[in-house]
Amino acid sequence: MSGVSFEKLVGLTQNEVVERQERDGFNELPTQEKRTALVILIEVLKEPMFLLLIACGALYLLSGEVQEALMLLGFVFVIIGITFYQERKTERALEALKDLSSPRAYVIRDGEKTRIAGREVVCDDVLLLSEGDRVPADCILLHATNVSVDESLLTGESVPVRKSSIEDASTAIGKPGGDDIPFAFSGTLVVSGQAVGIVKAIGAGTELGKIGKALESLEVERTPLQIQTGKIVRTFALVGGVLCALVVVVYWLTRGNLLEGFLAGLSLAMAMLPEEFPVVMTIFLALGAWRISKHRVLTRRVPAIETLGSATVLCVDKTGTLTLNNMTVTDIVAGDQVFTVGTTDAALPEEIHDVVEYSILASPTDPFDPMEKAMRELGERTLADTEHLHDSWTLQREYPLSQDLLAMSRVWTSASGDDLVIAAKGAPEAIADLCHFDARRVQWLEEKIDLLSNQGKRVLGVARAQYKKTDLPEQQHDFQFEFVGLIGLEDPVRPNVKGAIAECYTAGIRTIMITGDYPGTAMSIARQIDLQNPDQHITGAELETLTDEQLAQRIQDVNVFARMVPEQKLRIVKALKLNKEIVAMTGDGVNDAPALKAAHIGMAMGGRGTDVAREAASLVLLDDDFNSIVTAVRMGRRIYDNLKKAMMYILSVHIPIAGLSLIPVLLGWPLILFPVHIVFLELIIDPACTLIFEADKDDSGVMKRKPRKIDAKLFDRLTVLKCFFQGGLTLAVTIAVYVFIRHDHAVDEARALAFFTLVVCNLGMILSNRSLTRSSISMLREKNTAFKWVITGTATVLCLVLTISFLKNMFHFGAVSLNDVFLALAGGIIAVALMDLIKVIPFFHKNETIRH
Repeated sequence: MSGVSFEKLVGLTQNEVVERQERDGFNELPTQEKRTALVILIEVLKEPMFLLLIACGALYLLSGEVQEALMLLGFVFVIIGITFYQERKTERALEALKDLSSPRAYVIRDGEKTRIAGREVVCDDVLLLSEGDRVPADCILLHATNVSVDESLLTGESVPVRKSSIEDASTAIGKPGGDDIPFAFSGTLVVSGQAVGIVKAIGAGTELGKIGKALESLEVERTPLQIQTGKIVRTFALVGGVLCALVVVVYWLTRGNLLEGFLAGLSLAMAMLPEEFPVVMTIFLALGAWRISKHRVLTRRVPAIETLGSATVLCVDKTGTLTLNNMTVTDIVAGDQVFTVGTTDAALPEEIHDVVEYSILASPTDPFDPMEKAMRELGERTLADTEHLHDSWTLQREYPLSQDLLAMSRVWTSASGDDLVIAAKGAPEAIADLCHFDARRVQWLEEKIDLLSNQGKRVLGVARAQYKKTDLPEQQHDFQFEFVGLIGLEDPVRPNVKGAIAECYTAGIRTIMITGDYPGTAMSIARQIDLQNPDQHITGAELETLTDEQLAQRIQDVNVFARMVPEQKLRIVKALKLNKEIVAMTGDGVNDAPALKAAHIGMAMGGRGTDVAREAASLVLLDDDFNSIVTAVRMGRRIYDNLKKAMMYILSVHIPIAGLSLIPVLLGWPLILFPVHIVFLELIIDPACTLIFEADKDDSGVMKRKPRKIDAKLFDRLTVLKCFFQGGLTLAVTIAVYVFIRHDHAVDEARALAFFTLVVCNLGMILSNRSLTRSSISMLREKNTAFKWVITGTATVLCLVLTISFLKNMFHFGAVSLNDVFLALAGGIIAVALMDLIKVIPFFHKNETIRH
């Protein structure tokens, strides 16, 4: 908040905040009401599977089989219960994400500056606004420095308007639109400058609330995977419809019973319809976003979760992401001498007092920037008893940094009231420009800069000037500046970065560092973190001379970009895209927004990032840590892997169910599966694909694989082959058990043992698909609460169905001996063992290359 005099404002106390929240509520606009239990129930009953169940129940009633009809209805209630649980879990995850993704606000409370969620702002809060902020509430501006605001959300006018300030906080707020009014409105965007305001209206009472616009923080988009699965479901539905009609006709023509033919046809339809696909997609992506948020990464756009596993390049800012953004002054250059500054020094040599003095005068009195904090901390520690600190001086004007001149100046009136004193600091080249250095002095300056930057130091220049008490000039160049010295600051590398970058390389992901620092500083940091090719770099000036094709060629080997401005990030993204890379880009400022939008995965900084950057990004790093990016990539791969395993299981398990519904009709056998059997299987399939697979941890080799291709199909030929192998194997073993038992047993006994075999194979299929590389036995040792519940529940109900006469009759089962049960169990175990066998066959792992 440079240049805004808010030091004397104390803001509200915590008690006052609580009182206002109880009186006025939270600062939020009306949103869509949550779905009620009745709405969820209606949505569930509209699903094709439930319509088929109701149709089956109706047919049972028509045929006089009331028990079967009632049991189907009971199963409907059970499945509705499971669906409720899934829906509520998903909804809670989305609500948590919406709370995290709400705009933030920077306020003063109890005399302390603090950042809070926008919804927690109350009337009379002291609000601090700066470039890139989304205004959280309607407010009166008490102080404003070079403030322009985009009010197009309210007025439709695309040109930003200037803002003025007013001392009377009791003034009534006017309407938006027009220049030089001292009001800022909720939802508008600060384009430039800094301001302090007093909140006067929140929530529905704001101008935005009055026109009834509800803003959604979390966008809902159809992802590529959802489109793919939609096509698969439509294909299955079409094929299933045709086969269903065929079964009805064949059954009627061969057996003369149309009602039973319809039951057989509906059984096949239920078996063929993989209605779990869209449910699984919704739940996995929503819970995936929630799980990623637990690692301090907020998902703003759901497709980013899919894309994370495909990222091939991470473009990251150096400061605050690779480093701690915790600056300390380490060196000061005055004249030809370079002085080393210790972190505990209580005094400094007299020669460098002026450098520290004017660096503090060129900074805000209560700084927020880490470099400005470091300079003030040094001055307060070493110059406390000298004449070089000037708390009694009065600030007259500030000249902010601009794209044309990377330096800022502050104009002061001294306590004696003599000439105005101007202090400037900024990029050394900009300070040299203000001081009108000739070629010889520029060469001297470059030598000193290289000396510090090659040690990984960040370098700032400091200058001073005096001015008579007349009208101040419009630009800094009109002052006669005198060069004072250079300051070298060090920002330590985060301790976990080196290992995280090594993990990225193992996963086939490049890391590119982009910084505004000098090449020497950037290359020193690159060597510290083991970045590849650390001695090659491209500067911002050099980038401007390259064509897009030349940059695309150079960028294949260069991982260090120095002296870059935010606008140049967009060219870097485009060059990487020309090389068919999948790009993740970090950013925090207003000017980073185009690059964040252009990247496949835009990542905004949550701690120091602007609201504009957050809104343009797909992900928000809540702690600005590079390790969070790597964690997000790992989580993205895990979510996709688990999603694919669930989808493989769904496709695999429907093959034997469909086969057992179709084959008996075509071969003239008695029906093996009735609707009640398929519903029982659905009670295993639903929680398995939505709860068991979603909760599984990632495979140990998840970060040793090459990135997945962005256009990779969920069901490629190899995956479909695996599914048909598993499903076909289960079908073959179940039919074999049925035929063997049927040879000298009754139909009901053969059906019972075939169903038992199918259930065993089904559970084995879940176990086998939980890992694409590890055996089923090893997966038994992996903790998964949902799997234990499914296994226990299935075994219990199956035992009851096979032993209690009432249930046996409802399932059309006969009495079975223990030996026959062991035979069926052995058949199921053999099938599962064969499923595990394909995990060790290299042919089935062509698309899962592991880097060792």
